[in-house]
Amino acid sequence: MTHRLENSHLQLTINSNTARWSLTGTHMNSPSIENAKMEFHYNRGRRERVLLRQWLQLGVEKSEVLDSSHGCLNQMQIFLEDQEDRLQFTLTFALPQDHPFLIWKIVVTNLGRKPVHVNRLEMISAGFVKEDLVQPMSAVHLLPLPKLRKFIDTPIPGEVAFFSNGWQSWSYTGVYRWKHRDRYPRLGPLRAPVITNAGTPHPRQPGLFSSDMFGVLGHTSQRNGILAGFLSQINHFGSIQAWIGPHPPALRMWANGDGARLDPGNQMTTDWACLYFFHLDIPDPLSPYLEAVAREHNLPTIGSQRLPDTNDKPKIVGSPATNSEDQSNQTGEKAPQIPTGWCSWYHFFQDISADDILTNLVAAKRLKPELPLQIFQIDDGYESQWGDWTNFKDTFSQGLSPLADEIRAAGFTPGLWLAPFIVHPKSKLMTEHPDWLLRGLFNRPVNAGYFWGTFTTALDLTHPDAMEETAQIIHKIVHQWGFTYLKLDFLYVGALPGRHHDPSRTCAQILRHALQTIHQAAGEKTTLLGCGCPLGSAIGLVDAMRIGADVDPHWLPVHRGVKMRSLGDDGMPAARNAIHNTLTRAPLHRRWWINDPDCLLLHPNMELTLPEIQSLATVIAMSGGSVILSDHLPDLPPNRLRIAESLLPPIGIRPHVLDWFDSQTPTRMQVDLDGPAGCWQLLALFNWADKTQDIELRLSDFFLDTRLTYYAREFWGGKSYHAETGLTCFDPIVLEGIAAHGVALLAVRSYQAYKPQYLGSDLHISQGMEVDAWETNQSEVRACMKRPGRARGQVFVSLPQPPLQIWLDNRPIPWFLHSERCYRIEVEFEQTAEIVIKREAG
Repeated sequence: MTHRLENSHLQLTINSNTARWSLTGTHMNSPSIENAKMEFHYNRGRRERVLLRQWLQLGVEKSEVLDSSHGCLNQMQIFLEDQEDRLQFTLTFALPQDHPFLIWKIVVTNLGRKPVHVNRLEMISAGFVKEDLVQPMSAVHLLPLPKLRKFIDTPIPGEVAFFSNGWQSWSYTGVYRWKHRDRYPRLGPLRAPVITNAGTPHPRQPGLFSSDMFGVLGHTSQRNGILAGFLSQINHFGSIQAWIGPHPPALRMWANGDGARLDPGNQMTTDWACLYFFHLDIPDPLSPYLEAVAREHNLPTIGSQRLPDTNDKPKIVGSPATNSEDQSNQTGEKAPQIPTGWCSWYHFFQDISADDILTNLVAAKRLKPELPLQIFQIDDGYESQWGDWTNFKDTFSQGLSPLADEIRAAGFTPGLWLAPFIVHPKSKLMTEHPDWLLRGLFNRPVNAGYFWGTFTTALDLTHPDAMEETAQIIHKIVHQWGFTYLKLDFLYVGALPGRHHDPSRTCAQILRHALQTIHQAAGEKTTLLGCGCPLGSAIGLVDAMRIGADVDPHWLPVHRGVKMRSLGDDGMPAARNAIHNTLTRAPLHRRWWINDPDCLLLHPNMELTLPEIQSLATVIAMSGGSVILSDHLPDLPPNRLRIAESLLPPIGIRPHVLDWFDSQTPTRMQVDLDGPAGCWQLLALFNWADKTQDIELRLSDFFLDTRLTYYAREFWGGKSYHAETGLTCFDPIVLEGIAAHGVALLAVRSYQAYKPQYLGSDLHISQGMEVDAWETNQSEVRACMKRPGRARGQVFVSLPQPPLQIWLDNRPIPWFLHSERCYRIEVEFEQTAEIVIKREAG
């Protein structure tokens, strides 16, 4: 018997006789999936059993649901039962009327007398065929049907690729080609528990790849893609596996049961699974899925940018400028507040004292007129051991509460780092509460990763006393010590597998409950930053999220003094690794949280070159996320401080990453901006090669109107690019001598030869957000400039005729011809200034 659901984008066909289903796009050249199957893997006793390969005692119910967070759903429910173990299944498929994806889930109820242990709920398997030839073949089709047979018979190597999302903050996220191998940590058991989900396999076979929560299978020539993922990870961690080798592509996706016990009378429900067909090159291609995830977690969205809930209590984050309504000028929307601040980690690491904190606090207060940071965060090194968060080293003999008072008195928000779930083997907690520890093989504490010369372990967060102690520590830090910004690190530890006090909960449920408990203990006015965290577990519970590896004073990872170039070291601290994931996870910003790209490092004495620092600063700024410094502030020279000043206030807007599916590390970014002086685009082109090279830029490669001509100005070198009539989108621009790991950052504006035009400045990296007002008439141009703190630099304007006089706050200032009809004006002001350009009436 065949059952169908459809909307304007997709048609779902379910064949109950074969227990298979197919999904076809209604648009021309759309991908399709044929004869996919589902499976339920579980243990009763020691033997694993598999159900759902055949559907028995079938019942079907169709309905239209009007109260879904995804709007009106066309829904079908299929009811099945296994007679032997008395397991009842409800399969729910739904097509939203207003969105281009399919969602479905499984509910399993134990009606028997004995518990079962759930291993895996396989939501889809298509193309992975190891069964009787009588069964219909399943397949994943990425080409239009007329070309499908040729593609299956003679696939062209490299035309199919897979975009993989890593499990937690530091895990590699990026695209694979068919000859690649899945990124597995080269340091094996030292890093594997940290970076990878135990339920997601990492095969070493070329062409076979895994992903967590969501992944994209795509055809690089036809530019079609299939996103497979889950709308949440509240109940299970979701895993995806794709085959892109020299045969037709294949796709599997499952919810990890983690061996959780399903007792008689109880139910287990998966999170919604999702399939979405799309074109790889549309602007913001992942938005339907990412915004569906936001809706599933009740996160409000307006247009393409996530906004804070108007009912939320205010939180003290962001620079003074970003806490006002000024930032909304760029989008016409009220933007979420972007954290800016200083963190102690990358200069002091664990070798830190209260005196070091106070020394930098004095410097931060002195620099505040030019560098108006808001958060001042104490990082790791204050506690006696990981796990003993209320016991301090001798270098913090007075505790942390007095430091929080000093930080607040200096005009900053007090911030604190802690890793609430990890335990050091030398901690008092491990000695005094061994029953709180998560145990594994042979009843030994589980391996939570190798750090600082030892293997750490984890709390069992299903133990009520361990969870209560964690909540009390958070409450004390916030409500007694006074830290209202918390960086919560190593959160993956709360999701490690082991023998839990409560064996009925999955690892995803354990971590989600723990984060909910912390969120409640901290209170609504506290800003929470997640780090080292499985992404899906924290959506809606943290305000900001680290989305990449730790940055580092080195470009490549360094282990015991040895640089590591291996592709399995992508989760280790390194500037290269931090930049990579900041690019590949850019679409998450202002949808699920504020993206945290980690710290901007500036000191000239570290190994990073100036071009590498400029690339890091560019990626941080264009990501729209947090701007946090971490150098020893008293030692920073003025030219390096100026880089930091140019990033304030944060741009705040999510970028386009144009080659996200085509480059191993993306090389092209675009941010669309709008202000009083008009619209403009910020374009970045990166040279990730290990040598200096010229880069050819064609504006037609970006999302620009090809009917217009343009003017471009590069920020770091100050060079301008334009012709007498402007640059067309098809004129090649040769960007000469881009250093190894360097960047060219251009502000591009439509060219207006006979009209006064703002062309950019070196006051702010956006080259335009500093303009608060722009008015022109026949005799003058008035520009109001606004920037946090003290500003000093150059402004560039285009004028049809030379100016007669230029005034800055009612005093005449000189100007200089920069290029044809382009003039350079040197300015210096405190927060605001008005530039008046007297010109001939034209």
